[in-house]
Amino acid sequence: MFGEFLNIVVRSLKLDKTIYKDNKYYGEAAIYFAGLIMILDGVAGAVAANTIVRTSIGISGLTAIITWFVWTIFIFVIGVKLFPDKESSHVPFKKVLIAVGYAHSPGLIRFFGVVPDLVIPIILLTQFWIFASLIISSKNILNLKSNFKSFGVVFLSFLIIAFLSVSFVMSRMNALPISNFS
Repeated sequence: MFGEFLNIVVRSLKLDKTIYKDNKYYGEAAIYFAGLIMILDGVAGAVAANTIVRTSIGISGLTAIITWFVWTIFIFVIGVKLFPDKESSHVPFKKVLIAVGYAHSPGLIRFFGVVPDLVIPIILLTQFWIFASLIISSKNILNLKSNFKSFGVVFLSFLIIAFLSVSFVMSRMNALPISNFS
């Protein structure tokens, strides 16, 4: 079981597109493997971020699970419902959820971000790596014909998530007592 999990992580790290085509990686344990990758990704992010800002590991794990669902919802809605290819309309949500979880495997490298000088480069590297992995997984899971369309689905999802995140942060900043002094 652990060997199968490591195989998924390593293949995802290698950006191996066949992991998203082979149904053997979507069996009974797949949702648990994807969830574990996401939780570990959140914990690894907290470990790396703790060298700069104190971050709760528990909150980071919970945030990673929420982020997993948000990414999946947007990729599913954009790729399957709004701009599907012929074969995309039959892709189940669970399969997209698992693929998005697997695509976050590069985030596990953030555990090596304990050296303060390496934190920012490791976070940037892993973020771009995850983005590339999401593009590959989206193309293969949604049966998209072009890399450009896959990039578009992931990038549009990212823009929506970024907009919602910034809006949330800005709304919280307006609630701060210091904003009354303006």
